[in-house]
Parts: sequence; structure tokens; C-alpha cells
Amino acid sequence: MEFAAAPILGFALRVTNAPASEVIHTVVLRCQVQLDVTRRRYTADEAAQLRDLFGEPERWSNTLRSMLWTHTSVIVPSFEGETTVEVPVPCTFDLNVAATKYFYGLREGEVPLTFLFSGSVFYEDPSGGLRVVPVPWDREARFRLPVSTWRGLIDHYYPNIAWLALRRDVFDRLYRFKVERGIPTWEQAVEEATGI
Repeated sequence: MEFAAAPILGFALRVTNAPASEVIHTVVLRCQVQLDVTRRRYTADEAAQLRDLFGEPERWSNTLRSMLWTHTSVIVPSFEGETTVEVPVPCTFDLNVAATKYFYGLREGEVPLTFLFSGSVFYEDPSGGLRVVPVPWDREARFRLPVSTWRGLIDHYYPNIAWLALRRDVFDRLYRFKVERGIPTWEQAVEEATGI
């Protein structure tokens, strides 16, 4: 979603109903998106970048587990038989969020995703009455998201920028340091304060 106020990836989801002649009035669909981190290989560089999340690669047999990326929802409008809707998945560049650290640590390839669905289906029964049934818990979809898609989205919204959250007392000290020395940018203040 190129022109959204914040980074959002839109995933096309095909929704089908059997029997196709039944009128579905609407579906309130909730979705949990999981990163299936065990279903891909990692380069040595990626393994080094992911140590913050999973520890040393020798321990990954114990520490590598599917991770929650996010929860989202979508309203599926009225249809018969089959329809396609876009599932919006908000993306953050907050590197305190585990899913963002994971994406940021990857260089290439794909990220295996699992979409787990729940919700309610509102439909018309044969007598014309409105019925409500839950979306069965076994409904899911898989997708392999190219790492380049996530990186392109983040680069579009945050070109050559990374966000860093600091404790307020640390920020206050850095701010005083910046002001006292007349340093014009935050980058220069961090470089001078840390010697990086």
C-alpha cells in the first residue's frame, strides 16, 4: 500500500464458500500472522545479525521457534462462491520489536509466513434467515514473502533512516551534550559522544 500514512503490506486473500449458491452477507475475519523462522536457511551474515533474537547458531535447535508478527483484521463484503480481499499487515521499523529485528537481520531470500484465521461468517440460510457461524480454527494460509519486499517498503517510508528508542534519562544526557557543544544533527552528536 504505497500511499498509506504508515508502512502496510497488503496480501491478497481468496475466500471461497461451499455451496457456491449460498449468499455470504459478510465475514468478520481476524488474522494472526506468524513468521515460520524454522522453514528457511540462513547465511553466516544473517546468523550473526540474528544473535540478538536467537542466541548463538549452535543453540538454534532450542531457540528457533515460529514468531508472532502481528494481528490484523478485515471485513469481507457480500459474495457468492468466491471473492478476493486485501489483508492489511502494518509494518513497523521499531527495532525493539522482535519481528522487525528478524526482518532487519535478513539479507535475501523469502520469509515463510502462516496466516491463522478466526472470526464470524454471516450468511443467509435456505429460509431467508440470517445465520452466524464461526470461521473454523483450522483455516490458514501460507505465503513466502520476499525479503526484498519488506526492505523496499521500509526504504520507501524511511529512506536512509533507522529509529532508535532511548530511555528518557539517556536521551536527556545526549540532548544536553548536543546543545552544550552546538552540534547541529543527532547523527553528529552520537558519533562524537561514542567515537563511532
